[in-house]
Amino acid sequence: MTELKITTIGNSAGIVLPKSVMSKLRVQKGDKLFAVETPGGIELTPYDPDFVSQMQAAETIMRQDRDVLKKLAK
Repeated sequence: MTELKITTIGNSAGIVLPKSVMSKLRVQKGDKLFAVETPGGIELTPYDPDFVSQMQAAETIMRQDRDVLKKLAK
């Protein structure tokens, strides 16, 4: 567990992520993080949950319509 402190940044508030947390998230300064509400609380993730669900839908369509997509690719 890592304790984070909320600090003032201009007219806003923010948290400073230690290098160890950034390393575990595989993010660098300037990258985006997404705060996702889960049953267990708020999860910080570098992955856009909307994009993930869109890719899963695309994979399903590509599997179902594989033959049609092969013909369109010609």
